[in-house]
Amino acid sequence: MQDIINNITSSALFGVTLSIFAYVFGVMANKKLKTPIANPVLIADIIIVTILLALNIPYENYAVGGSFIELFLAPVTAALAVKIHAQIKELKANWLPLIIGTAVGSLASILCVLFMCRLFGFSDTLTVSLFPKSVTTAIAIPISESHGGVSAITVISLMFTGMLGAMFSPVLIKLFRIKNPVAAGTAIGTSSHALGTTKALELGDVEGAMSGIAIGMAGLITTVYSIFML
Repeated sequence: MQDIINNITSSALFGVTLSIFAYVFGVMANKKLKTPIANPVLIADIIIVTILLALNIPYENYAVGGSFIELFLAPVTAALAVKIHAQIKELKANWLPLIIGTAVGSLASILCVLFMCRLFGFSDTLTVSLFPKSVTTAIAIPISESHGGVSAITVISLMFTGMLGAMFSPVLIKLFRIKNPVAAGTAIGTSSHALGTTKALELGDVEGAMSGIAIGMAGLITTVYSIFML
C-alpha cells in the first residue's frame, strides 16, 4: 500500500494539486468564518502537513510539485508593479516618508530579532536564519545563506511573519488609529512582505501599492544592514 502511495505522490501533479486544493479550501474557510485567525495560508499549511503525516508521505514527494509553484513567486511579486504604477502620483508625493518609514521599520525588525536571539541564547546560525524574517523570500534566502544561515528556518520564519501580518495588521492599524493609507501600506509591506501585502490590497489601492513598494525597499535596505550587522 505504501509503495502505491509513494508512486502516486512522487509525481509533480500531486504537490501542485494538493497545494491548490488546500489554498482554495483556506480561502473558502476564511470567507465563511470571517475572522483574521482563519488565514488561508495557515489553513493550507495545516491541511498539507496533516495529509503528509497521516499518509506517511515523504516531504520530498510533495516538494516535487511544491517547488514548481515556487517558480511563480518572483513573477507574482513583480506583478505588484501594476498597482504601484496606478498610484504613481501618491509615490511621487510621499517618496521621502516611504523611504524613511521602510528604513526605520526594517531596522526595528532586525534589532528586535537580534535582541530576542541574544536574550534566549540562540546560536549564531539561528540568529542569522531569523535575521531577514520580514523580507520577501526571493531576497531573504540569499541573505540567510550568504551569512551561514539555514534557509529552511528562514522560510518558516517568513511564513509566520507574513501570516501574522496578514491576520493582525488591520487590527493594529485600528488600534493605533493609523488613518494615512501611505503609512498603513508602508508599515504592512515593511513588516510582513507579500503575505501582508495581500491584506493591504484588501484595505485599499493606496495601501496595496505602498505595501508593494515597501517590500522591495525593505529587501534592499535589509541587505545593506546585513553587511554591517552580521
